[in-house]
Amino acid sequence: MRILLVHERYQQRGGEDAVSEAEAALLERNGHSVFHYARNNNELANAGLLKTISAGIDAVWASKSFHDMNELIEKHRPEVAHFHNTLPLISPSAYYACARRGVPVVQTLHNYRLVCPGATLLREGRVCEVCLGKSVAWRAVAHGCYRGSRPASAAVAALLTTHRALRTWHSKVDAYIALSEFARGKFASGGLPRQRIVVKPNFVHPDPGPVQRQQPGQYGLFVGRLSEEKGVRILLAAWKQMNRQIPLFILGDGPMRQEIASEISALDLAGVQLVGNASREEVFRWMRGASFLVCPSYWFEAPLVIVEAFGCGIPVIATGQDPTAEMVAHNRTGLHFTPGDGADLAAKVEWAWTHPAQMETMGEAARLEFEKKYTAERNYGQLMGLYKTLAGRKALGSQAAELSSATSGGLR
Repeated sequence: MRILLVHERYQQRGGEDAVSEAEAALLERNGHSVFHYARNNNELANAGLLKTISAGIDAVWASKSFHDMNELIEKHRPEVAHFHNTLPLISPSAYYACARRGVPVVQTLHNYRLVCPGATLLREGRVCEVCLGKSVAWRAVAHGCYRGSRPASAAVAALLTTHRALRTWHSKVDAYIALSEFARGKFASGGLPRQRIVVKPNFVHPDPGPVQRQQPGQYGLFVGRLSEEKGVRILLAAWKQMNRQIPLFILGDGPMRQEIASEISALDLAGVQLVGNASREEVFRWMRGASFLVCPSYWFEAPLVIVEAFGCGIPVIATGQDPTAEMVAHNRTGLHFTPGDGADLAAKVEWAWTHPAQMETMGEAARLEFEKKYTAERNYGQLMGLYKTLAGRKALGSQAAELSSATSGGLR
């Protein structure tokens, strides 16, 4: 197939960038012709006032993206277009270019941006759904939910309001991919057409392979962006409350790095080390030596790092709320703790540390879960099934339109 992939990269590389690249490589390995339309948020770095205002307008309708997409489609004749991130430089105008040319559109829903200007369904560290399903997300503007800025939040709210009124989400997107059943329900509650939302989790390639070791893991591990919603504060609070010293290594970077480093020192957490950024290969090496991965994130995400841990056969201690609870089966592939409860997390970590045999068994179950749900082969089958279905529908629709036109011509 000829496939057009559309993605706007982030200033700080994250999971969406990794997933879009992994899917492109997966399709190319299987012999498909893959074309890219890519922008980069770095284009807005150090933007002046006029450029910032222009970006706000572009978030609603980016004329450049519309024209660029028209040219790409004319040149490559894709059979399907698969979108990842479009904010703010690509915008939904790119959907309209595809519709104009009869190219079916798939949109992966990596976050909750289409129903929440802040994209996380969080505000001030707590779950917030006040804008879910509302025609105008005015509260998000009042609270500056997008990047702490009311003007920027107003631009995103305008995008959502405009395209809800135009019924863009219903008429210009042929299928959505949610990462969990929980997310599918939230998007449907927010107004996206439930019947067009399919669930396809992320995957890991190459397969890291299950850990082979003669002794239990030697430490706990956190891997992720160092930002508020990832629950790193709760992680440190839990380690402070423990009755024994359990080594913890923190891999990642982000806006809270200096703050986290200072807090580790202030709390005198001698067993906790902030490692910083690590490549995927380095992450897998750290995982192979870990007793468990801790995922204290308290926003409604389905973290890729859980899939990576399962690939290595490492159990996960995660918040007991969907969608992480949907991924991690309590007492089978890991443990659940109460979201935001440092004491409960401390208790679960101490139990895991003192029950290595049970954790090894959970790790084996985690590996089986990976083989069942998260391999590249399974993901490829799901992607191609969706692409072929949509391309087939478009072809049938075109044939029906031609037949109708021919019939009408014959009757005149």
